[in-house]
Parts: sequence; structure tokens; C-alpha cells
Amino acid sequence: MNYATQYYIGNYQPTRTKKTTAIAPTVGRVLPLDAKTQRCKPSAEGQTEIRTDSHVTNGFLKATFLPKLKTTQSVQACQKTQRDFYKSLSRLAEHYGIVPMPTQEYSYPYNMALSMWDAQTQLKQGNVNWDNIRLVQDSKKTYFTSEEWYKTGSTLYYIPIVPLFQMLHDPMRKKTAQLLVSVCSYLYHIADIPYYRQENSYLYWMYEMMTDWVEQDDQTEETKGYIRELSHAEYLGDAVEQKLFNPINLQVFEQRLNRFKSRDTFDRACQKMANDAFFLYTQYPNENIFRNAQRPDKDPENEENDYEIITMDKYISFIADTKGWLYESLSDCINNEFNEYGEIEEPTLCKRFDGSNITQASLDFENQLFALLEAICSLLYDYKTTRK
Repeated sequence: MNYATQYYIGNYQPTRTKKTTAIAPTVGRVLPLDAKTQRCKPSAEGQTEIRTDSHVTNGFLKATFLPKLKTTQSVQACQKTQRDFYKSLSRLAEHYGIVPMPTQEYSYPYNMALSMWDAQTQLKQGNVNWDNIRLVQDSKKTYFTSEEWYKTGSTLYYIPIVPLFQMLHDPMRKKTAQLLVSVCSYLYHIADIPYYRQENSYLYWMYEMMTDWVEQDDQTEETKGYIRELSHAEYLGDAVEQKLFNPINLQVFEQRLNRFKSRDTFDRACQKMANDAFFLYTQYPNENIFRNAQRPDKDPENEENDYEIITMDKYISFIADTKGWLYESLSDCINNEFNEYGEIEEPTLCKRFDGSNITQASLDFENQLFALLEAICSLLYDYKTTRK
């Protein structure tokens, strides 16, 4: 079961508006005339009646015409626009490794429209993170921009630590638990995943809010159980954080991997996930999950847009547990809050092909890290549900 993908952020479905080239309305369809065409009266000498062939009108109706694109540029401006366009297209094609369709034989601006369609089609097929390209025209030049975007699918990436604590005290899984501690230590120190016992984290204040609500309620046997669950989450959270904070877990990460002996399917899945984490740790030793966090474009007509964005630290975090009353209550509160938001912050790259240096950055790290988060959430949930 892929646990991380089971809890969605409210009913939110992220969308992004794409700007398209303005076009004039297409030519209206041919309509019949109100009256039949009147023929010329024959002269006294008589004339041979002449008619158009019957197939001519039908042929006209079957023909298709390109829409008329609006353009108000002078001839010189159009020529410069086309030169800039093809230069920028060449840079974009080289960067993404695509082969542009030859379109110079077509007239302006159909050649540009066709080239954009072709580039978009190739990028969509060859780049999993590609989202859109735009043609920008400022006072100096015309050039392309592209946007690459990791789509989180409105998923809560919450890593439970209670199962990890239980695994550490399970004689059958102690070695497995130590391997997972190294993985979580990497996520804690390097990937910079927020921890719910840290006061600057979103979930810390959510737990505080739940505690205030429970303490203000009338004391019953039920509320006493809620208080015990909150205290349990606080105690275990502090205990596990002390282990994750210890840098020795990163120093012996490779050693634990090399010495680990898997005994069943669960162990093998944990070993694979730990190998993936160690690869990220060695290949991206200084990269964290927020490195390419970018808010969606602000809507100039909505001044409150800045306050309606779900930031990444709110849906990615360590959490106490993903079972029981406390989590169900927390998830209800979180979903209700997120339903009031209109946008979500996600890893995004914007690149300009205007002749300046093109960033070689990619979202490969994010692709692998989010897959790792899904894997560890799923494994800890599986241990929790199968533990006797």
C-alpha cells in the first residue's frame, strides 16, 4: 500500500493557466443567399447560357483555411521577431535535446505558431517535469521561457515516527530499524524535512492547537485518553528526534547498508529504500527539498493571493503517527484549512532562452526524493499495520 498517496490535501486540484497567442475569430461558415441569383435576359439574337460547374461550390465548402492571426507589426519588426524567435528556439532545442520542425517555408506568423506546437509536443513526450513554454516579447527581443514543475498531486508527505520507535524495540526488526534511522537522519539533517516537535514547524502548532482544545473540554474518560495520546506523541517525538539528531547515523550509514542481511519481503523493501536514500546522500550532499520551492505566479487582480498558498513545509513533515484519534482529528483540521487556499507551492524551475547563460538545473533530485518519501511512509505504515 502506498501510504503517502492515500491522504490528499482537501479537494484541491492544482491548475496552471497557460497564455496562448491571440488569434482573430475564424472566418464564419458559408451561408445560403436569401434569393436565387437572377440570370440575364437573353438578347434578341440569343446567347448560350453559361453556368459554373456544379462541383465548384462543393469544393469551396470542403476547403479548410487557417485562422487569421492578429499582427500589427511592420515588416522590419516582423523580420526581427522571426530572427529572435528562431535563435531562441535553437537554444531551447539544444538544451532539451529536441529537433525542431523546419517551418521557415511558411509565412509569418504561421511558421512561429507551428514551431511552438511542435516544440511543445516534443517536450511533453520527452520531459516528465516539463509544464509549458511561453514566447516573451519585450522592448528589445523575443525569446522563449520554459517551466519545469514537479506535481505533488496534493499529497500529504507525513513520515510517522511512532512505528520507527516501536521497530527499534522489536528484537526481530532492530537491525532494520537502525537502517531506517540512518535514512531518517539523512531526511532530517540534509533533506531538511520539518520535524513536528520543532517550534518553527507547521505541525508543531497544529499539535498545540489540538492540546488546547482538549484541555478546554470537560474532563471525561474520553478526553483523558486524548490527553494521553497527545503526551505520548510528545514524548516519543522527543525521544526519536534525539536519535535522528546524532550525526553518527550518517557516518555509519554505508556500514549499516553493507552489513544488513534481509530476511523477508519487508526487509528487502527497506534495504532498497535505504540504498536509494544513500545514493541521494552521496550524490546530492548539500541539497534540500526546498531548493526549488516556488510559489505560483501571483494574480495581479487578487491582492490576497500571497495569503492563499499552501507552502511546502505544511504538507511535508515528520509526524507522530498516522493512525488513531489524534491523526484523524489533525487531518480533518488540515484538510479544512487547506480547502481555504487556492494555490500550492511546489518545486519549479523557470528557464530563459534569451542569449544569457541557461541554468543546467533539473528536478531529478526532487523526482527521487519524493519517491523516497512515498516509500518510507508506505513501509512504516505497513510495519504499523502488520505488527502483532
